[in-house]
Amino acid sequence: MPILNRAAELQDEVAAWRRQIHSRPELLFDVVETASFVAEKLKEFGCDEVVTGIGRTGVVGLIKGRTAGRKTIGLRADMDALPLTEVTGKPWASTIPGKMHACGHDGHTAMLLGAAKYLAETRNFVGNVAVIFQPAEEGGGGGNLMVQDGMMERFDIGEVYGLHNLPGLPVGEFAIRKGPIMASTDEFSVTVTGRGGHAAQPHKTVDPIAIATQMVSNLQLIASRNTDPLESLVVSVTRFNAGFASNIIPDTATFGGTVRTLKGEIRDHAERRIRDIVSGLAAAHGAEAEVRYMRNYPVTVNHPAETGHAADAAIAVAGLDKVDPETDPMMGGEDFSYMLNARPGAFIFLGNGESANLHNPNYDFNDEIIPFGISYWVKLAESRLAA
Repeated sequence: MPILNRAAELQDEVAAWRRQIHSRPELLFDVVETASFVAEKLKEFGCDEVVTGIGRTGVVGLIKGRTAGRKTIGLRADMDALPLTEVTGKPWASTIPGKMHACGHDGHTAMLLGAAKYLAETRNFVGNVAVIFQPAEEGGGGGNLMVQDGMMERFDIGEVYGLHNLPGLPVGEFAIRKGPIMASTDEFSVTVTGRGGHAAQPHKTVDPIAIATQMVSNLQLIASRNTDPLESLVVSVTRFNAGFASNIIPDTATFGGTVRTLKGEIRDHAERRIRDIVSGLAAAHGAEAEVRYMRNYPVTVNHPAETGHAADAAIAVAGLDKVDPETDPMMGGEDFSYMLNARPGAFIFLGNGESANLHNPNYDFNDEIIPFGISYWVKLAESRLAA
């Protein structure tokens, strides 16, 4: 099954939905307008159930097949934007300063709406399809809240699948892998407390800046000297704040950053080493230090069998040579990980062509990939729910 003729016919309509959503971006759980638009479309398509307010502002539409069956698969898209000011100058650019769809969630939502319209028209499957529209992927953990709200049990979802566009991957190509495909996304914050004083008399102080800079340098040893080089680990210090005058050594210095890994045991190891290094250096120099370590999204782990099903669906749409089944994992994070922890499933990338990178004010979703996304969702649903 190459691109569906119906998907190609829907491209302009779906692109118009996408551009409408793009022009009115909303952040985190505050996707009230977007969720309302989604719910109205799902009702218009004739979905058998449309439920709002899951995970605060999430929407789920249930489409029953032509033949009844007990199996239900979930197809998920994210709806929220990012706190950036768009500079594309496109006619459909964001009309809200400081907010823009810089990750393509507008396109993800529109493509899944297109697939929902097709599936509601044809119902050429046995069982049920749950189309999941999630808020707060960009740091809010909306996927986790939808799971906690009992979404999987409420709709009896047995498998769940996600999709994300990928700049740099050619239009019409897919990439996927079994096992870890995206990293966990932890954050840490350190406060070093010393004893301030005159910059001309450092011997009478306990300089928190000097101590904190040693900590920052030593944190780089966690990946380079404390961890198997074959393992994936990123420890990045991304902020450092201290002092307010050139002739005063302050009492405190603070810094923080992020930790990315692809394995739970490496995640534990990184947290432990951060705490050990900070406490050890603070004690050695007569200072005190507090570490706050916040575990955010877990590793996104694709299940083996479901990864095969997703790859087969992509191959049916794009062709064998257009699907990479062993793509390299990425160190970015994704809260679809919570859904994959709750149910077997897989996360796949769809090429956005040569475009600006994600999370960039010049980024825009490529409407040319819409037929590929719709066709993929349809093929996956129909093949997983075949008679």
